[in-house]
Amino acid sequence: MTDAAQVLAALDAVRDPELDESVTSLGFVASSTLSADGVANVHLRLPTYFCAPNFAFLMVADAYDAVSKLDGVRRTEVVLDDHFASEAINGGVAARSGFVESFDGYAAGELDDLRADFVRKAVLAGTDRVCRPLLAAGKTAEDLAELTLGDAPPSADRERLRSRRAELGLPSSDDSPLLVDTQSGAAVGADALPLHLQRARLTRVGVEANSGVCRGQLRARYATIGQGEQEEES
Repeated sequence: MTDAAQVLAALDAVRDPELDESVTSLGFVASSTLSADGVANVHLRLPTYFCAPNFAFLMVADAYDAVSKLDGVRRTEVVLDDHFASEAINGGVAARSGFVESFDGYAAGELDDLRADFVRKAVLAGTDRVCRPLLAAGKTAEDLAELTLGDAPPSADRERLRSRRAELGLPSSDDSPLLVDTQSGAAVGADALPLHLQRARLTRVGVEANSGVCRGQLRARYATIGQGEQEEES
């Protein structure tokens, strides 16, 4: 039978699209409960009152989907608190209306392309995390051009990169090139590698800097640890 711990575990798979981190690790889950009759109730919070509504909508909708899939959950309620667009987001997700209908007259389109763009950024950032140790160990750019994903040492970063590539339909098996173009999936040749690695590094640095800013803003706003967040991350 599903319990509250499984609801929180399901939320751990929900990511901030821009930061590519789970909403639990970021401290965005204010509370999550499951009643005896199968009603799951989740409250999310964000670092500022004006966080981008498209990002917020994706997280609320993804949280709703993740929790609703659990066996034993009869009804799911996901509430975004303290946000200027809370009413539109909460109502739209509850009604399964989609972003355009929820923000009627303000949204140009649904968020599939935006989500894909952020996964591409996650692939670039993950590429840097996997390749930096190899370069530090003495591999050259020419060496990296010959490596496959399976040649990289097993690690959480490698598997995270594999997962993000798979989301985009990019090659993700062990025999796939270690370095691929985030649009076409084609292997990055040795000539293009320096620029590709530079882009990967800058993307990773930018994402991690934004993550640090968001954590700081959230802590200043609420001064409490989120549900499922590790205390040492405060």
